[in-house]
Amino acid sequence: MSVKGPEHVAIILDGNGRWATAQGLARTDGHEQGAKQIKTIALAASKMGIKYLTIYCFSTENWNRSVGEVNYLMNMPQRLLQNKQINDFNNEQIRINHIGRTTKMPPKTLEILQDSLAKTKDNKGMVLTFAFDYGAVEEMVSAINNIIAEKIPVVDETILANHLYTKDLPLVDLLIRPGGEKRLSNFLLFQSRYAELYFSDKYWPEFDEKCLLAAIMDYNNRNRRFGGITDNE
Repeated sequence: MSVKGPEHVAIILDGNGRWATAQGLARTDGHEQGAKQIKTIALAASKMGIKYLTIYCFSTENWNRSVGEVNYLMNMPQRLLQNKQINDFNNEQIRINHIGRTTKMPPKTLEILQDSLAKTKDNKGMVLTFAFDYGAVEEMVSAINNIIAEKIPVVDETILANHLYTKDLPLVDLLIRPGGEKRLSNFLLFQSRYAELYFSDKYWPEFDEKCLLAAIMDYNNRNRRFGGITDNE
């Protein structure tokens, strides 16, 4: 079911651990259910006609969690991007993309990510971007250092944008955060400067297709001015 809505939707995955605790489960069980929800929402978003979906899976600050939880999260791509899941994405013509650092990832995690990119690179449908070991500040610092190394004399918005991980993605139209918190948490700060923000009290593992549709309907009812005013104002 295609619906009128945003071109680029970004989602901060939040509430996995709290969902698990509320169910009397281990935090890792919440991450497991959250990973399954990524596929559910990605397929739903594709059917709704969304062209770009960016998922905030692991931030540069998440390394500060317990070793056990970090190791579990680092192994998540191996469960999320198995052959069956890749086949499902291919059937929907979803192309997988990654933004973030690759230098700290375990070799197997990086291999799985790169393999999924290769297996879906020719797909023409929605671009599903995993922000994994991503942080907006690190992204901008890295971009600035690369610009300095290239000895570019004058830097403007276009040059900076072309040095970000997201250089091939459009600006974010709708940024969704489940889990009840109301902050951006170092996610796509440059790219979300005119994004509409939508906060949900639902934890990510229970954020389903109906929740996504509600966010899009809310977006469609907003008046996006981009710093200007409408004729009626």
